[in-house]
Amino acid sequence: MKYRNAVLIVLLVIIADQALKFYVKTHFCNGDDVRIFGNWFRLHFIENEGMAYGVKLSASVTGKLLLSTFRLAAVIFGFYLLHRLVKKGYGKGVIICGALILAGAVGNLIDSLFYGLIFTDSPYVCFSGNYDSIRNMLQYHNKTLVSTVTHIGHGYGKFLQGKVVDMLYFPIIDTNMPKWVPFLGGKNFIFFEPVFNIADAAISVGVFTLVFFQKRLIHKRKPTTIITN
Repeated sequence: MKYRNAVLIVLLVIIADQALKFYVKTHFCNGDDVRIFGNWFRLHFIENEGMAYGVKLSASVTGKLLLSTFRLAAVIFGFYLLHRLVKKGYGKGVIICGALILAGAVGNLIDSLFYGLIFTDSPYVCFSGNYDSIRNMLQYHNKTLVSTVTHIGHGYGKFLQGKVVDMLYFPIIDTNMPKWVPFLGGKNFIFFEPVFNIADAAISVGVFTLVFFQKRLIHKRKPTTIITN
């Protein structure tokens, strides 16, 4: 697999990720929840100051700067490593997984680097509205709480201090646990509860595929032997 093909995968994932984030950021109130397919697939807009699936390195500005700087360094190293994998002749599966992980890292890095500079704030209102469709949301939610694109440097934050936009929500199971279940008895149980984005999904698919199929994927292509008479 050629390096340019791997880079193309990275670019396609980034474009899809950023397009959805841009739409949600500029059309949803922070906390809006919209049903797409039944109750099990919804768009729920939240902003994440930490890592994937809402994990935080630190609540301080310093922690945010360290995380963004780490992401930037990881992305630079990621492009170098992806190029090395292609050059050393690793199989297509490994390269695709590497491209997905790198694309996810770049997608969230863009939010961290620039979103604070170019977007106005999205004030958080916990589940500000639950809607049956995007049309209903756009008609009835509080439009004054929706973020807009502004001049660079006039946004809600500084360089490296942007918040990551999350929106994909799959509460496939939403039920009250039986009282006899230890620790969870009588409590509401949701699976899958984390809200994430396309970049997070790309990273997860790449990592889990490598972990569970490493014996099949991690190998170098054998050089072609030319037999002459």
